[in-house]
Amino acid sequence: MTSSYETIGRPVGRAEGPAKVTGQAIFPADVNLPGTLVGKCLRSPFPYAKIVSITQDSVDAARRMSGVHAVLTGDDVPAHLVGRMLRDMPILARDVVRFAGQKVVAVAAEDDDIAEEALNLIQIEYEELDPILDPSEAMKPGSPVLHPEFSTYAGLPDDLPTEPNAAGHSQWLNGDVEKGFAEADLIFEHTFKTNHQHQAYIEPHASVVFLDNGGRVQTWVNSKMPFQVRQQLSEGIDMPTDQIRVNPTTIGGDFGGKGGFMDTHLGFWLSKTTGRPVRMAMTYIEELMAGNPRHPAVMTFKTGVKKDGSITARQAHLVFDSGGYAAFKPQRGVTYGSRCLGPYKIPNGLVDSYVVYTNKVPCGSMRAPGDPQSIFAAEAQMDLIARDLGIDPVEFRRKNLVQDGEASSLGQLWQNVMGLRTLEAAVEEAEYEKEKPISPGRLTGRGMALCERHVGAGSSTVRITVDSDGVVTLFTALPDTGSGFYTVLRQILGQELGVAYDEIKLENWSTDDVAFETGVGGSRVTHVAGQAVFRAAQELKRQMVTMAADLFGWPEDGTGFSHGQVTAPGQTSVQLGDLVSRSGGRMEADHTYDSERDEDITVFCVQVAEVEVDVETGQVHLTKFTSAHDVGAVLNPLGHQSQIDGTVMQGIGYALTEDLQYDEGHVTTLSMGEYKIPSMPDMPELRTVLVKSDSGGPGPYGGKAIGEQGISSVAPAIINAILDATGISVNEIPVNSEKLLRAMQDQDKQ
Repeated sequence: MTSSYETIGRPVGRAEGPAKVTGQAIFPADVNLPGTLVGKCLRSPFPYAKIVSITQDSVDAARRMSGVHAVLTGDDVPAHLVGRMLRDMPILARDVVRFAGQKVVAVAAEDDDIAEEALNLIQIEYEELDPILDPSEAMKPGSPVLHPEFSTYAGLPDDLPTEPNAAGHSQWLNGDVEKGFAEADLIFEHTFKTNHQHQAYIEPHASVVFLDNGGRVQTWVNSKMPFQVRQQLSEGIDMPTDQIRVNPTTIGGDFGGKGGFMDTHLGFWLSKTTGRPVRMAMTYIEELMAGNPRHPAVMTFKTGVKKDGSITARQAHLVFDSGGYAAFKPQRGVTYGSRCLGPYKIPNGLVDSYVVYTNKVPCGSMRAPGDPQSIFAAEAQMDLIARDLGIDPVEFRRKNLVQDGEASSLGQLWQNVMGLRTLEAAVEEAEYEKEKPISPGRLTGRGMALCERHVGAGSSTVRITVDSDGVVTLFTALPDTGSGFYTVLRQILGQELGVAYDEIKLENWSTDDVAFETGVGGSRVTHVAGQAVFRAAQELKRQMVTMAADLFGWPEDGTGFSHGQVTAPGQTSVQLGDLVSRSGGRMEADHTYDSERDEDITVFCVQVAEVEVDVETGQVHLTKFTSAHDVGAVLNPLGHQSQIDGTVMQGIGYALTEDLQYDEGHVTTLSMGEYKIPSMPDMPELRTVLVKSDSGGPGPYGGKAIGEQGISSVAPAIINAILDATGISVNEIPVNSEKLLRAMQDQDKQ
């Protein structure tokens, strides 16, 4: 142990890295209890159909197969509906299927091959129905209602939407938009569309469930919110939460997609039926057809402006495609789109946001849910307006950006507003105002977009122990999603106790070991869990000072703790381990940190893209990308930059390549070869600018969030650069070379 250890602000590598690269990290699919069976599902081939019958003879034949231990249909499990908040999805389809890929029959068998062979025997008669694939059409009066029993579902929002097939509606209002439009010299209205985006984590959804000999449910599931999964499972199987234990496992990537239950209810019924543990792991075909990707959206923005560029009113009508069910939505009601009017001083603003049922894959959360869709539309329209007014897009934003003391478009008064400073830093680093390079056969353009996002909040409990050998252990119920927070939490603890971060042990609690943990997501972990660690460390240091004063007769008000040692004037310092050893045991400190989101704090991000568009093919070459962020203290520069790089890469995919394609309600991109996420050759020169704010954020040492806000302005920056290069407005993403080439050819004809 060093006596002068400093860790905060150092670009240290992952403390958990060695366990992952050596295979010591345990993922749910690695859990292999004695007698574990494989669970597999037969899924609907139709996006919308009635189940006329499941032939009993075929079910019996599958059950008689050697190595098959259970075959379950909807009639073999309770008719409970399950969900994260809104409980609208059956465990197995009973009378109707609402998307191609819905689970209809489940098998538990000795291995995958036997399970697949058994499923191939099952004969199901369907009556196909006309699917509803357009969320805007689904809301029109007279549209067929996909969920006739909607009003009886548990977890409904307080204000039920009246539109057909709407699963939720929220409204945010400031001022009087009609008055604002009346005051405008010009009114602009545009409609934008986005497609599904899959989270594309390396590890598909997986779980192991076992009803043990004591009658308790033991589960290992790659969900970042174990306490919520315990509650969701409890509601779906009619067992109290104290009879369910969610055991900790490593998670192979999340990006928002692993916050729910997925197959745990079905795993329970298979385990109860067979008396053996059951492992269910989705293939990537199943992930792409039946996971919970980012919601597509249809968004109409109406904006009123004065001739000088002042915005008088802005209205957004957002329709998010929920797919066949809303079970994977993380909140009651609708939270998507609340920031889409932008961080502008607009006196009159209105947002209407809907989540609507269709016969497509059910959607869930993905990094900054709702923001990449709505901010793409909002920031793309900003450039269209500026172009029509003859104002440079940067100058248009400068004129309208909120500054200290000014209200936002929804009337918020943020503290230490960093929008303008971040914008100027991005413009300078990107050399935005310099003459654009000229390449033969290519059109060059620059585009920018900006956004803001909150710092997350929640509840987190930790424990710190120090044993007589000086070994420090951190206990937490947070699952590891791969984002690096296990390293950051140990850095905070190492900083406070003077211990090397990679020598700190980390132990994972199950849901039995602590009352509650909010879990991972919403840009909360470094703030909430970080503060819990920081404050528990302060308590531990206080205990050590008191102990040293008692043991050695030192004056308590003159005794202190610094760099892993207890010190007092004129006395020989005592190392942490020595002090604990002399105390005759181990020392520990717990802390629970609870925080509600502070709406006065927000974090800004500005992205600038430079593109070249091939005039013969329409191919977009992203040549340079500048990412500017409003930051507080950066606890780990390496991890911080990794978050920025990740948001940029995912945003590039959202804008240009990632397209979950459908053919009459069937997903046709059923492999990662067809669903094209960006790879390193797709990455441009990336420049990062960190703009340090004076006041910092609510995290330890003044840290702010970095994990989510960066992604939302990537796609509009690229689309605005394409507009600058070609003069073509791209109102739907992703945009591929074929779409753009056709638009360029049509433009030439006109």
